[in-house]
Amino acid sequence: MDIRVIGNGIEVNDRVEEYLSKKIGKLERYLPEATEAVVELRHEHTKDATKRNVVEVTLFDGRGAVLRGEERSADLYSAIDMVMDKMHRQIEKYKGKRVARARHQHKVEAAMNERLADLQELEDAGEAPLKLVRVKRFAMGPMTPEEAIEQMELLGHNFFIFYNPDEGQVNVVYRRRDGTYGLIIPELV
Repeated sequence: MDIRVIGNGIEVNDRVEEYLSKKIGKLERYLPEATEAVVELRHEHTKDATKRNVVEVTLFDGRGAVLRGEERSADLYSAIDMVMDKMHRQIEKYKGKRVARARHQHKVEAAMNERLADLQELEDAGEAPLKLVRVKRFAMGPMTPEEAIEQMELLGHNFFIFYNPDEGQVNVVYRRRDGTYGLIIPELV
């Protein structure tokens, strides 16, 4: 992860940079997909001497999420500690939402698969035709098949649709029964 430290009214020496690097390195363990951290250190002239040193941390996630925290204290190092605690809580909340969303999606998919199986049984018996029950739209950014497999695994899906810039078209990666992966590249006939 790239760490950028900006001093605004505070001289950023090697000791402060080393301390920040150590603290942000601990955050990286909990959010390994973080790509960049921007730390702004400011000294503000306020009436309240306990809030003069301001530390603002912004983390950029590889998926587009931005986590931000700001803390104030009389001592720069205690402000850094407080903002890192805040960032840790935000990462836990962010990851908890992702896990909850994945669990919910898994339950929805299981229910849909069950309904589709029931409809298939009815169609096989000649009682009712299959009908489209849901349409889903999503934004699709360019990625390689390896990135698509990683995204599929993170989502817990068996397949993933993505735009492959090398092929110039939409492709599908899927998990095979033997644990390997397949890539579908459509061809018009």
